[in-house]
Amino acid sequence: MLWYCSFTWHADTTRQQVAERIVKMHDAGVHRSDQIKSWYNLAGGGSGFLLVEMQTPQQLTAMLQPYMDLMDWDVRAVYALNYDEQIQQFRQMASHAPVAP
Repeated sequence: MLWYCSFTWHADTTRQQVAERIVKMHDAGVHRSDQIKSWYNLAGGGSGFLLVEMQTPQQLTAMLQPYMDLMDWDVRAVYALNYDEQIQQFRQMASHAPVAP
C-alpha cells in the first residue's frame, strides 16, 4: 500500500538533529530506499512529504515513530489514478448529470 506522509519540523528542530536521526535509522535498517518511493522537501525547508510503500499501517508507524520528537506527521493512504481513464469516467458521469432547473 502507498502512503502519503507529510512532515513539518517542530520549531526547535535543527538540521543536525534530523540528519543524525535519518542516518541512525537508516543504519539500523528501520527504513530502506526501496520503501521510500519519493521524498520531497518544500521550498524554505522544515517540511515536505514522502511517498512510502508499506504493507500495513503498523509497519509504517514503526518507521515514522522514531522521528515524532523532531517533527509532526500527517499520514494518508493513497492510490494512483490514470489521467485518461479518469477523464473518460468524468465524461460519462457528466453526460448523465441531471440538468439544473
